[in-house]
Amino acid sequence: MALYGVIADIHGNREALAAALALLRRRGAERLLCLGDVVGYNADPDECVALVRESGALTIAGNHDLIGIGRLGFRRCSPKAEYSLKRTRRTLGRDAAAWLAALPPHLSPEPGVLLVHGGVRDVQQYMVTPQHIRQNAAWLRQDFPAARICFFGHSHEQRVYEVEGDSVAEGRASDLVLLERAKTYFINPGSIDASRKRERKLAECALFDSGDWSLEFLSAPYDCAAVEAKAATFGYRITAGIERLYRLRRRLVRFHA
Repeated sequence: MALYGVIADIHGNREALAAALALLRRRGAERLLCLGDVVGYNADPDECVALVRESGALTIAGNHDLIGIGRLGFRRCSPKAEYSLKRTRRTLGRDAAAWLAALPPHLSPEPGVLLVHGGVRDVQQYMVTPQHIRQNAAWLRQDFPAARICFFGHSHEQRVYEVEGDSVAEGRASDLVLLERAKTYFINPGSIDASRKRERKLAECALFDSGDWSLEFLSAPYDCAAVEAKAATFGYRITAGIERLYRLRRRLVRFHA
């Protein structure tokens, strides 16, 4: 049993990661769990890998990590993601790439708790509706029957879903949540990186106490303007014209398929 700090979707945002790690340290987190996507979108992939490694976080691979090292392709990426990940592939250091390549697809830090990035069986699945949760709850029962808490990332929103039989209820992410051991939960701690968000530009994370099964969602401010300026300067931001070309190319590929 421990007080866990849970982070996800860092996406090469060193400033946001540093702010979240400092907040979790202040709040007494004893161990860290990272749900993947350490790289992608922003200009500090190697630095973020180094910070996660230094923190000792139990870490799994996200889809951006796998795409960044060439293990997955760009087919399911948005143009923004594809453009930034091509840059990541060119700049990612050898040691960081080797560490990402060794990350597992899922981990269980203690009995009853599972870490995944997207869905239980699909690292690139967005779990954003009760139907998605219901489907993945069935897979969880088949693949990881002992799991009662499944932490996931990928969708960049702080969420807690409570599953009882075929019933799925979404709880409030802003409150301290007391979980019930007889039920199953899917929990997203939110995203460290807020570059894709129009509002609430904060580094999001969560605290989970596996002793009393309590959950708290947290957030920390960081220098968003500096992150954006650096990402643009180092070639991680797609221009409107290049984005149109990406979309045209995809339409042509679909047309000729």
